[in-house]
Amino acid sequence: METDKVQGYIKAVKQATGGRVIITSYPGETLLKSVETYDGVVNGVADMGISCVAYTKGKFPTMEVCEAPGITYNNARVAGKVAMGILQEMNPKEFQDTKVMMLFSTGSADLLTKTPCENLDDLKGLEIRSTGQGTETLKKLGATPVSMPQTEVFDALSKGVVKGNLAPFETLKGFKFAEVVNYVTKTPFLSNNTFFMVMNLDKWDSLPGDLQQAIEEVNKQYFDEEMAGALDEQNEEAMKWVEENYDLKIITLSEAETSKWIEMIKPLQDDYVSKVNERGLPGQEILDLAKELAEKYNQEN
Repeated sequence: METDKVQGYIKAVKQATGGRVIITSYPGETLLKSVETYDGVVNGVADMGISCVAYTKGKFPTMEVCEAPGITYNNARVAGKVAMGILQEMNPKEFQDTKVMMLFSTGSADLLTKTPCENLDDLKGLEIRSTGQGTETLKKLGATPVSMPQTEVFDALSKGVVKGNLAPFETLKGFKFAEVVNYVTKTPFLSNNTFFMVMNLDKWDSLPGDLQQAIEEVNKQYFDEEMAGALDEQNEEAMKWVEENYDLKIITLSEAETSKWIEMIKPLQDDYVSKVNERGLPGQEILDLAKELAEKYNQEN
């Protein structure tokens, strides 16, 4: 992401502003830790920053709906469009102390397993690596979630410490998980992560109107053409690579089975609504909007 999409965005802004706005990136948390990024931008430690909503649970209650399980996102582009739609429709207070450049998403994770997972019985008691909201989701489905960094999963799968991993398809290539799993169950409703790119509000307000307009145009175009489908590109590349090099079986759940899984995790959506309501926000309205937008963009993409 850093060497490709982020640098591409920097180049696009420089070109659109005739070299009057130059962005210098600090990758790998060299300027701010991921959990500190948003506040660091608000406080002017950095002029701009990129981080993930999930890194600071509770800080972005409206946008956390995008990570609520049970909403189907056919791909990362759909998930990103839903996030942007919620931002525009709700204008949540949680982002109003920065200028939001764009939101984008990973899209849903799949179950990468050593044994087939075609139904809830197959999943029952299965040790699966997960993090964040995915852990609670897997518990509801009867699996046994195991928390660990993605960097430790290959060895854990190799040694049988875990029997699967809840992760994007691209990790089969990027982390070489294709060498240690045999099945991929497509689960476009289990897990999704949303990222934000924001700018310090004072810095944004200090820019002349023509530069603001130029950057706004870059934001829209770059989201549409590059960031919205960034992980889709990686997943497609990984899919081709896996097909050429490994004999993995791809499992697509039946409609009836999918409905069973979604019904099992519905209480987590109810929990989201309750927690957001407690903060004085319209939880059900936000959830309904996310579902409505997901259905709309799934049909278009």
